[in-house]
Parts: sequence; structure tokens; C-alpha cells
Amino acid sequence: MADQPILVLENVIKHREQGGVAFELQVPKLELQQGSFVALVGESGCGKSTLLDMLALVLHPTQCGRFVLYEGGRAIDIKALWQQDDEAELARLRREMLGYVLQSGGLLPFLDVAGNISLPQRLKSGHVQAELIQRMAERMGVLGLMKKKPQFLSGGQRQRVAILRAMAHDPLLILADEPTAAVDRKRAGAIVDDFTTLAREHGSTIVMVTHDLKLVDPVADQVYGYEVNVVTERLTRAVCVAV
Repeated sequence: MADQPILVLENVIKHREQGGVAFELQVPKLELQQGSFVALVGESGCGKSTLLDMLALVLHPTQCGRFVLYEGGRAIDIKALWQQDDEAELARLRREMLGYVLQSGGLLPFLDVAGNISLPQRLKSGHVQAELIQRMAERMGVLGLMKKKPQFLSGGQRQRVAILRAMAHDPLLILADEPTAAVDRKRAGAIVDDFTTLAREHGSTIVMVTHDLKLVDPVADQVYGYEVNVVTERLTRAVCVAV
């Protein structure tokens, strides 16, 4: 595992308010190392997905002390990009450096499995590495499904394909929002194990949201939890801390 982190957050706050009721997420410090598996564990409503969306560069922090992403050893000041409203560079980073696994899989129904998996490669470089995709598909047990549309897959198969799609363009960071929520525990454990092994072979870092600590505890290098406090009847505050 590399000594230099690939991403550092310090003193980040996201404040959201609707109908006079407010929620505030505080992240004193979050540091991600290359090739590590980081779990964000907590109950619904504690801010796990909010943090994941900030890491995905789609949700702007309300306050930010430091937000740095390292690309090939070069420090990229994400805080400055937000302040400058540099959407072109943020979009490039999302396209080239990030992979995202949705809870529902989020596969495109009009593409077959091969088309879904290869899409990020097309967006990043304009061409498809067919041999790499085949090798990864074989490792994840979906090689025989490449010509099928998502509606003909089981829940576990869809999630495996979604994971491959998130990894196909060799991203630095893979973000997974409860990717095993729709499958039973045995299948969930197998998916997490295969996901972790393949990501580490490629040097990718995983940040996975889950409510189930037992599921990720065997593979997680770092676990972050949430201290939730009702400050007033109109304000709930959650602090993300290392466990």
C-alpha cells in the first residue's frame, strides 16, 4: 500500500435543510490509501451517501478545510475546483479517476452486459479493451452472460456486472453505495470478497457504504462510523469518525 494517500478530506461540513429541518454532516478527517478497502458503516439517514456523493465530486461541501485528490503523485485541489466552478475538470476527474456502484446496479437496460461494462472505457479513451473485460468478467463469474440484457439477470448478477462496469476503466477510486443490499448474506459475502480481490489486484481503492459491519469487517482496512446527535428539534448533526 502506498505511503502517500490518494485522497484527503479535512474539516468538511455539508449542511442540508428542508422545510425548516436541518441535517449537518461533519468529517473532521478522512484519508484514503491506494489499494485499501474503506467501509462507511451506519444506519439509514446518518450521512453515508452524502459523504459518498462528496467523494464522487457531485455534491459540493458547505464548508471545507482541505479536499485533495492525488493523480499520479500530483495534488489536485478539489476545494479550489469547487470554488472556481471548474466543472470541466471535475467532470474529467469523475470520468477518468472514479468508478461508482449504485445500490440498484444502475445498468443501462438497452445495452447488454458487454456494452454496460465497456461503457466507461469508451467514455475515458474512446476504445474498448475487450481482452481485459473478458478476463475480469471471468474472475467475477459473469463471462457467460455478456450478451444478456440486464432484465434477464438475477440481483446478484446485476451487482457483479455493475462492479465490473465501475472497474473497467481502471479508476483510482471506486465508490459503492450498499452494492449488496438486494442479495442474501451468502451472495453478499461472495460479491464483497471477489470485488475486494479484483480491486486490489488493479490497485484501486474501494469506499463502500453499508449498514452491516459484519459483512465488511473481514476485508476492510479502515472503518468509519457516525456519531449522530439531535442538537435541537430542528437540527441533527452526524460526525464521521474512524472506528
